[in-house]
Amino acid sequence: MRTPADKSDWKEGFLFVGHELVLDFLNTRPIQNGEPLELLTDFGALLRWFRATNVLNSKEVTRLQIQWGDTPRAQKITESMRELREGLRKEILAWEHGDLLRRSAIDELNRLMLEHAMRTRLTVHGKFYSTELWFELREPEDLFAPLAHSAVKLLTEVDRRRVRKCDQCVLHFHDRSKKGTRRWCSMQLCGNRLKVAAYAARQRRHAHK
Repeated sequence: MRTPADKSDWKEGFLFVGHELVLDFLNTRPIQNGEPLELLTDFGALLRWFRATNVLNSKEVTRLQIQWGDTPRAQKITESMRELREGLRKEILAWEHGDLLRRSAIDELNRLMLEHAMRTRLTVHGKFYSTELWFELREPEDLFAPLAHSAVKLLTEVDRRRVRKCDQCVLHFHDRSKKGTRRWCSMQLCGNRLKVAAYAARQRRHAHK
């Protein structure tokens, strides 16, 4: 379950700078003009985000939209997704700074994985065999499966020192660069702005010498 690797930070109206599914999920509420911008506005937007991540294909999105799109259940699921996102944001931000997860957060992730499990299957590519993760999409609540799995994978397999919130905005990212010292979410969004600011600061220092 990987997010797109496009050159642009945006795909289908959503930001992808996290390099982890769960971090891109956190980034569906960025700040624009000083105000939070909700990108998961309704069930349709939620489905489009999952399609943009390649977790769902267009056929699955269409089926879910037709079957559930205008129902109270779909609205409730969307609200629950946003609640999960904000809860994970607090836990991951604290984890990035070295704190432990709260017991309630651990219990919630375990509950989601129990009720909406990821599965493993054998695949073949030419003469080679491999395994891939998948989940059975019987009802919209099963969309919790890849998110819970990604959160647990992040917390257990990724060096927390390389997961951070951008110094200039609210976006989170996994720094996979060789040095692992990046402090901005992406060059396009904040990196250039930081470099310009650093250059201006150096010029001011030189001017006062």
